Amino acid sequence: CTPAGAMLLVRRIHGEDLSGLNAVVIGRSNLFGKPMAQLLLNANATVTTAHSRTRDLASVARGADILVAAVGRPEMVKADWIKPGATVIDVGINRIAAPERGEGKSRLVGDVAYAEASDVAGAITPVPGGVGPMTIAMLMANTVIAAHRAAGKQPPKF
Repeated sequence: CTPAGAMLLVRRIHGEDLSGLNAVVIGRSNLFGKPMAQLLLNANATVTTAHSRTRDLASVARGADILVAAVGRPEMVKADWIKPGATVIDVGINRIAAPERGEGKSRLVGDVAYAEASDVAGAITPVPGGVGPMTIAMLMANTVIAAHRAAGKQPPKF
């Protein structure tokens, strides 16, 4: 559901056909990275799958029109990794210490340094509140589709 939700966001910005666009997915997990790369490839994007050990990852990321960060490292992707005007989908969810909130307190951040990246990106998802609600929406969409199929009816398209 998370890759499907992220694709819904990408398609809202870029349309159905991503031909000619370079997409970089930072993360190679079976649950998100690989399915996301395949969805982008199916939409005719040119896709590079990278990870935390990719050589010169910043340079690879800078070439992306669509940059998807799902590597699991807090605020790893900095503003200078982002091509000006690129679409940035941050799937990471990391808890970091927040001493300004009190002793032992923490806060959630993504894999992208949002404050600095938002000045460069054309569109960017926040953490929290970005891809998470899209995952829930796609879970609901799948439930509706399954109910239609179980009733022998044509399911809606999402």
